[in-house]
Amino acid sequence: MAKGVSSSAVQAEQLKQDGNLYFKKNRLAAAIDAYTEAITLCPNVPVYWTNRALCHRKRNDWTRVEEDCLKAIQLDHKSVKGHYMLGLALLQREEYSEGIKALERALDHGRGANPNSYMVEEIWQELARAKYQEWERDSTKRSWELQKLQESCEIALREKHLEENETDSTSEQLAHLKLVFAKAAEADIPKEVPDYLCCKITLDIFRDPVITPSGLTYERAVILDHLEKVGKFDPITREALFPSQLIPNMAIKEAVGAFLEKHGWAYNMD
Repeated sequence: MAKGVSSSAVQAEQLKQDGNLYFKKNRLAAAIDAYTEAITLCPNVPVYWTNRALCHRKRNDWTRVEEDCLKAIQLDHKSVKGHYMLGLALLQREEYSEGIKALERALDHGRGANPNSYMVEEIWQELARAKYQEWERDSTKRSWELQKLQESCEIALREKHLEENETDSTSEQLAHLKLVFAKAAEADIPKEVPDYLCCKITLDIFRDPVITPSGLTYERAVILDHLEKVGKFDPITREALFPSQLIPNMAIKEAVGAFLEKHGWAYNMD
């Protein structure tokens, strides 16, 4: 029995390699067939499901992407590619809330597995785009509702003053009313992100901030890339610095989260 299982696993792995080769050559139908055969032989291997989902993604077959990713996540709840492509599929169905949640899970698992990988950057870009689009939809709705409410309040105020024959104070009170509504709309008006929420190297808002022994905070992927390619030293203080000395800056991460929650426009990476 063990020999049969081993033979199936070897055959399935070879089929996966064949599928990878077909995928690189953009022979998607052949790649799907190879991954399907591998799944038939060893249905409990998550990567076979995510590899096939990737083929469906290139074909824009989002229903099959979702099906394969759900199976991969069932087998491995930390599947980065599974959560990532599931999120993309849900966004295609305009299931924005659930899609964003899936992308956030993919980002969390990706950072835990390899914070400096290309996948983490790709996932962040998709998540930021989805969050920004969500903010655009919500802010447009809020703006319309505020405008209608302001118009109603102005009409009611004018009518009240006409009834009471107090036209002299109308302009002043309308001006105060306009200031109140302008204040209510401030959160949706893009402005500069505070410096303390931005990486000192990229000048972009933090995604995964880490703090050094000297007290400076950097974006994790950026400082790791510096330490690997430039040298084991802090780019600002020039003091010796090693990856093991980097500690997640949870205070800044929470502050960034709170800022983005209130100012969704800051997700715009353009």
